[in-house]
Amino acid sequence: MDDLASIASSPRRVRQSNEVAALRALHQFGRLSRAELARKLKLNRSSSGHIIAGLTADGLVREVVRETPSDQPERAGPGRAGRPGILLQLVPEAIFFLGVEIGVEHISVVELDLEAKIVGTSVEPLDGPSIGVEAAVERAVSQAFKAIPRERWDRCEGVGVSVPAQMDKTGLVRVAPLLGWREIRPAEIVRSALPIKVPVLAENDANAFAIGATYGQESSISGVTLFLVMESGVGGGIIVDGTLLRGAHGLAGEIGHLRGAGADRDRMLEEIVGLEAMKRAYRAASGLPKASFERFVSDVRDRVPAAVTVAEDWAKALAFGIVQACRIIDPDRIVLGGSGAALYPLVATRVASHMARSQEASFPIPSITVYGEAAFGAAFGAACMMHQKYLSLESQRYAEEQPDALAVESGGHAA
Repeated sequence: MDDLASIASSPRRVRQSNEVAALRALHQFGRLSRAELARKLKLNRSSSGHIIAGLTADGLVREVVRETPSDQPERAGPGRAGRPGILLQLVPEAIFFLGVEIGVEHISVVELDLEAKIVGTSVEPLDGPSIGVEAAVERAVSQAFKAIPRERWDRCEGVGVSVPAQMDKTGLVRVAPLLGWREIRPAEIVRSALPIKVPVLAENDANAFAIGATYGQESSISGVTLFLVMESGVGGGIIVDGTLLRGAHGLAGEIGHLRGAGADRDRMLEEIVGLEAMKRAYRAASGLPKASFERFVSDVRDRVPAAVTVAEDWAKALAFGIVQACRIIDPDRIVLGGSGAALYPLVATRVASHMARSQEASFPIPSITVYGEAAFGAAFGAACMMHQKYLSLESQRYAEEQPDALAVESGGHAA
């Protein structure tokens, strides 16, 4: 124990901790002056300067000229003669992170830069249940890297993968019912398929969505937020005061496995409100055997009777499921993601009406919103997990310096 304490307080460890703190501050707050960064690090200007010099030499931080509005010229102070202010910022293009969502009907990929900003996305169709996990992973890896020039591959600092699966705290997928996967470790399979050696983390798609939607904010979201990913299945992730709630077995928030009501009591919620369920219902009601989800949403917007009827059933079933979840976790807000979330704005008032009728008036109704990048939420969250890992003492920048005994657990499950 004394040896660990000595290592943790060694000059090398202190330097690493200060570097991580500086990178996090520049990510969270954006451009900062040297004095501002020193204050946030609680270091004197000299100590902070050594940290900045190291990060600059590594190509991760650079100086930029403060942008001054044209109607507010920079004041000339004593001895400065109008010298423009200098700020520090992360170098966005220095490195990148990849997030991959392997869904039932598609593979989505997001590329993030060092500022955790999206610089590229792609989505390709996938018939997940018809191919094995290895084939799905190979396609995902190929899609993730094909748009990135080979000479940039060495700048990749991690690949995160999200899947619609029941995943325990160790990263073991016990079952992914919609994909037909059982007893696998996605992170290990992805790692073996990559063309480069980088860290890999795996996560349930709804948890990944929740992580991404709350990542990098100046202040953590207080209260309880339920994040729902609405694809072929319906998964949930719960954030409590900025922290992901996994539950005892990693299954917290799985609202899609609630049973329906009335005639639907023998079906799970995701079998009623998932993408496939909506398409089947609209194809049967409209007589259009190949109607897509996009066609369905368009027809709801145009008030086509058959589409409106199916949408009303969807709103009622979703409201029932949300009310049941609310009685257990009492969320302040609900955030919808995934392709299926595109229907919600068209039936929001109907969902609210059904929720009001399904519970006692004394219970509050949480706010419900659609995430801005709903279709890429899980892939974005997977990439954010890797960004978060890099901005920590688990970064592979310190892998050769850091004893295994000091590894710290972060979001996601490592290979």
